[in-house]
Amino acid sequence: SLDKFLMLWKLKTPCKAYRFVGHVEAVTSVQFSPDGQLLASSSQDHTVRLWIPCIHGETSVLKGHTASVRSVSFSHDGHFLVSASNDKSIKIWSVRHQRLFFSLFQHTHWVRCAKFSPDGRLIVSCSEDKSINIWDTRNKTCIDSFQDYGGFTNFVDFNPSGTCIASAGSNHTVKLWDIRMNKLLQHYKGVNCVSFHPSGNYLITASADGTLKILDLLEGRLIYTLHGHKGPVLSVAFSKGGEKFVSGGADAQVLLWKTNFDSFD
Repeated sequence: SLDKFLMLWKLKTPCKAYRFVGHVEAVTSVQFSPDGQLLASSSQDHTVRLWIPCIHGETSVLKGHTASVRSVSFSHDGHFLVSASNDKSIKIWSVRHQRLFFSLFQHTHWVRCAKFSPDGRLIVSCSEDKSINIWDTRNKTCIDSFQDYGGFTNFVDFNPSGTCIASAGSNHTVKLWDIRMNKLLQHYKGVNCVSFHPSGNYLITASADGTLKILDLLEGRLIYTLHGHKGPVLSVAFSKGGEKFVSGGADAQVLLWKTNFDSFD
C-alpha cells in the first residue's frame, strides 16, 4: 500500500490482519512464493524484501536497484525472483542465497512489470518505452519484442501453458499475444490488470469502470461482469487452485471472491 505497509489477512472467522513493517516508501507489489512459505514485496524505496508470513517477520532486504521497484514475482519453482524498476533494468535474484543473480538491460524507459514463464526459461517485461520484451534466462538476452503503439504497457503475464502473454496498457486495454507466431490474438478495452485461471481457459480483468470481467478465451466471449468496488479496480489475481480470486481497488478495498469455473464448461 501507499502507507508503506504490507497487510496479511487470515481468511478465517473472525478475519485477522497482520501488518508487516519495513519499507520506508510506498509498496508497489507483493507475491507469495509457490509453496506459501515466503512473501516478496517491492517498493519505491528501491528495495525488494522477503518476509516469512508464519512468524510475521522480515528475512532479507535485496538491494541493487537505483530507483523505484515497480514489480516483483517468483519463478514457478520458487528458486528465483524477478524485479522491474524505474532504473530501466530487470533483476533476477536467488531466493536461496538472497543475492543478485544477474541483470537484464535493453529497455530505454521505466520497466513496469516482469514475469517468469511457467517453465522458467523465459521472462516477459513491459516498459514505458512502449515495448514488451521476451528474454531467454539461459543466455540472458532479449529474443523477441512486441511494440504496443497504442501506449505503454502496465502489466504482462504468461498464460499457464507459456504460449501466449496478456498485456494491459496505459490506454486501459488488454491484448493477448501468441509468442510462437508473434501475433495479436484478441483485444479488449478498459483494463488495468489481468489474471489467467490456472486452466488457461479463462481470463479475469480489473477495469477502470469499477468492474471485474470474466472472459472465456476458448470462445472469445464475456461470461460475467462483477460489481463490488466503488471505483477503478487496480489489481486482480486468482488463487493457486482457481476457485477464488482477490481484487484491489482505488476505493481502498480488497475483495475476496468465490467462483465455480466448472459451471462455465
